[in-house]
Amino acid sequence: MAGIFQILLISFSLAIDAFSVSIAGGIKSQTSKIAHALKIALFFGIFQLVMPLIGLLISEAMKHYITTIDHWIAFILLGIIGIKMIHEASKNNDEKKEILDIKTLFILSIATSIDALIVGITLNLFKIPFVISIGIIGVVTFILSFLGFLFGKQIRKLFGKRVEILGGVCLIIIGLKILIEHLIV
Repeated sequence: MAGIFQILLISFSLAIDAFSVSIAGGIKSQTSKIAHALKIALFFGIFQLVMPLIGLLISEAMKHYITTIDHWIAFILLGIIGIKMIHEASKNNDEKKEILDIKTLFILSIATSIDALIVGITLNLFKIPFVISIGIIGVVTFILSFLGFLFGKQIRKLFGKRVEILGGVCLIIIGLKILIEHLIV
């Protein structure tokens, strides 16, 4: 039972960035369809499920190389998308790019799941089958991302479309948080 609790804690800690980015996605999204919440949740959930598997396959030999650049990759990707969101929110026209396009979701999914890659190397230390562990990580991320997107939509309804700037700032802050956490350690 302790192993499941540890995996749940790991799952929630890995899903926090995806949850935050999903809130920003909900703020940015110009439609209120549940399908969009499912789309972002599926992307983030699948990436959080697959990245630990890739981490396991890469193994300990490559861990050093990945950990020296993973935080920079996440920082740059989230920073670029955050700046784009702020820039687009500042435009007067309504022809703004939807955050839910495949390319953007792919980039955000990578940026929010890089830590899961490293975690995959250590998941075999728990007394839970690896498949169950990554399944839990994927499901928790899916649920939190889905709820985060819906929460972001509510924020947009309450505060209007200018809150998109806040969404962009949040992405930049998440990128900075990831960078600072890794540089301090």
